[in-house]
Amino acid sequence: MKRILAVLLAAMMLFAFVACTPADPDQGNTDNAGDQGDKGNETNDLKVGFIFLHDENSTYDLNFITAAKEACQNKNVEYVQKTQIPEGNECYDAAVELIESDGCTLIFADSFGHESFLMKAAAEYPDVEFCHATGTQAHTSELKNFHNAFASIYEGRYLAGVAAGLKLNEMIGAGQFTAEEAKMGYVGAFTFAEVMSGYTSFYLGAKSVCPTVTMDVKFTGSWYNEQLEKEAAQALINGGCKLISQHADSMGAPTACETAGVPNVSYNGSTLSACPNTFIVSSRINWVPYFEYIIDCVLNDKEIAADWTGTIETGSVVLTDVNTKAAAAGTVEKLAEVKAALLDGSLNVFDTANFTIGGETITSYMADVDTDANYEKDTEAVEDGVFYESKHRSAPYFDARIDGITLLDENYG
Repeated sequence: MKRILAVLLAAMMLFAFVACTPADPDQGNTDNAGDQGDKGNETNDLKVGFIFLHDENSTYDLNFITAAKEACQNKNVEYVQKTQIPEGNECYDAAVELIESDGCTLIFADSFGHESFLMKAAAEYPDVEFCHATGTQAHTSELKNFHNAFASIYEGRYLAGVAAGLKLNEMIGAGQFTAEEAKMGYVGAFTFAEVMSGYTSFYLGAKSVCPTVTMDVKFTGSWYNEQLEKEAAQALINGGCKLISQHADSMGAPTACETAGVPNVSYNGSTLSACPNTFIVSSRINWVPYFEYIIDCVLNDKEIAADWTGTIETGSVVLTDVNTKAAAAGTVEKLAEVKAALLDGSLNVFDTANFTIGGETITSYMADVDTDANYEKDTEAVEDGVFYESKHRSAPYFDARIDGITLLDENYG
């Protein structure tokens, strides 16, 4: 009798455990699957569709995927995501399916090459709002339901560069190399303005604390290719680079650095768990504020800005925690000081007094802001001694080649 009671009690406990255990938060949140946000509250009458270039294995896409989930849960709206959507007509097809099959009335795509295909869908579905990261055409298009967004990530890159420069100084002080040998390496995807703005601001941050620093840049011709990124990082290390950073989306460069014992500043999120001995810090765009903004606009029937730029102040430009095991002493305090200067406007990343082009300080620079087929430079970007990135559109347009940075290959435009 006691054995029967014990079995019945165990069965009841197991049933209670299963009934009360929450589902895996990622279960069902894959391609063409929705999530109701906080199940404890009634969802809003909105379904958001997300189009991602890769999946969670890409640090770039993972940053968006995590933000999308958080924002939709915060706002109690249902969402559907599609991953592994190339920069081709597949993006248009994905948008149409999200509308026709899934009932989405707000669509977001995360990659530069998605833009023209998303615009095609926007033209055909005027009652659906389309938002796109890193794009350049919304501010000049006549599509009232198409919108671009980005952030002043060059400020985050600059801060990360400061951390890099402090590490170089520490290694110089320890006698590992001389000040004249302080060379960094940078793995870039393409010679696009977004990448050039990023590596230049990173370099200027490092130079602000380590004046002798130089930097070599190698391009892979792909946003995500772990093998090519690893090979590029290794080539830079073999070429004498003492620290590596990147604007590419895999773990290729960070893992190459961990294997070689070379300090690394990553992008789009911490690589601490995989690279505990070499990871210093990472800058990234936090997309939650933008996602919550566009959801609020749709829910409250308000107009979405054609071109939206997130900042440090809006919580859109952030740094990971500093890995004090790998970073130089005093890095946390110095980053707080520089961040305060960026916030109060006493520091401008692209102050023309801090860099030269061909040995000359520039007083004027025409940027290609209003995208056209010929990529003509159409807008004066320098005012009062500062190149104003993100002022004329959200996507970066700084593409100047400043002294101190050497491009080792340029066939990826």
